[in-house]
Amino acid sequence: MLWIEQLQSVPWSQALWVLFGGYCLGCLVTGYYVVRAWSGQDLREIGSGSVGAKNAGRALGWPGFAVTLVGDFSKGAFAIWATTHFTGDERLIAMAMLAVVVGHIWPAQLRFHGGKGVSTTLGALLVWNFHLAIAFALLFVGALALLRRSVLPGLFAFACLPLVSAYLGGDSNSVISLSILAGLILAAHRKNIPEELSHLAERPPRRSKT
Repeated sequence: MLWIEQLQSVPWSQALWVLFGGYCLGCLVTGYYVVRAWSGQDLREIGSGSVGAKNAGRALGWPGFAVTLVGDFSKGAFAIWATTHFTGDERLIAMAMLAVVVGHIWPAQLRFHGGKGVSTTLGALLVWNFHLAIAFALLFVGALALLRRSVLPGLFAFACLPLVSAYLGGDSNSVISLSILAGLILAAHRKNIPEELSHLAERPPRRSKT
């Protein structure tokens, strides 16, 4: 069955609830509320302005980083677990993954100023397909060893996931969903990419040992 035919056969009464619930769950951006509760500050006005774990760490130290990381990771994992448990429909599961990430990156209650979606995506991937999570980790570590920076290796690993899924025999639903997911992550990092490329271009080459 073609992907468009699969989409037409989706039970849309359930799909709307999955999309709405996933988005609302994603909007619970852990870092913003943790920093607001512990210090009364608006995390969007601190450091990079992101509400992710790294910026929460700048505001609250390692406890803020850890709590934010676990919270954002867990909501991605929970979105996939709940949709799998109550529907078992792979199409709805993919929608839940996309919805929770969209909610994290563009939360309505914070005027669509959220995080970058990495932790939430990894939580969702681990529950959805741990083979893809392992592939992401291997690609990330390999690129990290080569580039010695974390942002570009992460984006590279996300961009490779649709190809990995196709290689592992994933259906068109999985490949297309992962392509959209990678696009979301890249869009969330659009301001970081030129800066990272600039740092990479300015880095002196490694000297060969003689």
